[in-house]
Amino acid sequence: MDYQAVLEEVAAFARPYVGHGQVADYIPALEKVPMGRFGMAVADINGEVHGVGDWEVPFSVQSISKAFSLALVMANDNDDIWKRVGREPSGTPFNSLVQLEWENGVPRNPFINAGALVVTDRLQTLTGDASTTMLHFLREESGNPDLAFDQAVADSEADHGDRNAALAHFMASFGNLENPVPSVIEHYFWQCSIEMSCRDLAAAGGFLARHGLRADGSRLLEAREAKRINAVMLTCGTYDAAGEFAYRVGLPAKSGVGGGIVAVVPGRCTLCVWSPGLDSRGNSVAGAAALDHFTTLTGWSVF
Repeated sequence: MDYQAVLEEVAAFARPYVGHGQVADYIPALEKVPMGRFGMAVADINGEVHGVGDWEVPFSVQSISKAFSLALVMANDNDDIWKRVGREPSGTPFNSLVQLEWENGVPRNPFINAGALVVTDRLQTLTGDASTTMLHFLREESGNPDLAFDQAVADSEADHGDRNAALAHFMASFGNLENPVPSVIEHYFWQCSIEMSCRDLAAAGGFLARHGLRADGSRLLEAREAKRINAVMLTCGTYDAAGEFAYRVGLPAKSGVGGGIVAVVPGRCTLCVWSPGLDSRGNSVAGAAALDHFTTLTGWSVF
């Protein structure tokens, strides 16, 4: 596979979509990101990375971090997390409070905000420092020791984080948090604030394409656990548009409102695309178009 040629053709196809949608202006620090950015990278299972456009420009990972926190919890805790969070699509916005009341404080899946807070809470219990544990893991898997939190983004999220605090307090009232709410949401905001490039994220997500093997060849997850994370990414990873995304792209993916999307071709490669303009569901307009065209060109999907 000539990845570079494919990426260049995909970038040309996606270019008309760049600038469409809107940035996540409800997080003021993200409102300043230029709409004209576009980058894409692919990392094969041997760790070789190719890219195009703004593929080495760091951006805020936001909800993409949820896939990595889930992997770290499953690596340390087997399947116990599924006693506290479900695996079904939500059918409601990612920050909705409605289902929590219907379902007694148990979030529908780990990729909506409520579910991610439960996963962060468990990672905090397991490690004593959820956000730093994730940062160190991402540095190792990406091969980039300079990855860091973005203080401005973390502060911005904390200043506008009332809905996430409400979700956490509501779950705590049902006994579904182990740590104090302020600690859980602080680590959650720090995780979301990590800055990474498409190159970094494609490389860091490689264990999902390698059936659980880390970049150094050691095993993070059993193959069945990696399969399960990919399955939940396919059905729940792109907010309330997972069905449409599966229909168009046909790959497990996790998006973030920073404009990034990480997608996995099991056994072949991991992709990351970034363009800040979001659709009404919170997914990158140009990013989804690019991944759609990538799977059309290559014929690679899970279907």
